[in-house]
Amino acid sequence: MLWIKSLHIVFIASWFAGLFYLPRILVNLAQETNPAATQRLLLMARKLYRFTTMLALPAILFGAWMWLGYGIGKVGPGNGWMHAKLFLVVLVIGYHHACGSLLKKFEKGVNTRSHTWFRYFNEIPVILLLAIVILVVVKPF
Repeated sequence: MLWIKSLHIVFIASWFAGLFYLPRILVNLAQETNPAATQRLLLMARKLYRFTTMLALPAILFGAWMWLGYGIGKVGPGNGWMHAKLFLVVLVIGYHHACGSLLKKFEKGVNTRSHTWFRYFNEIPVILLLAIVILVVVKPF
């Protein structure tokens, strides 16, 4: 199980690295006026989104393996933290999907959000990761 947990942690860290950087590219896209620079940023964002998606899949699979295969956090007293964590993981997946949707809007040239909005949007994965780590380490309920 320790191998699975190690791989889960590595893929989670890698996935979140992408989730920290992709919205930052979107901030830059929202500010950019040079068409050549916009195309370069779009290329970077597309590649990062695909790569981040490839990292998310094993992160989720290894987590599911520990939960379903080894019974970590299964139903019972003292395992409420896992239900809260799974809810937050669903939010992370939704955030990942939202990044892809926003990227598509930039690709179509129909983005209506400001760079300031994207700066706030960029903070969401930090809050989610902090909450998830606290739940996993502290297991408050």
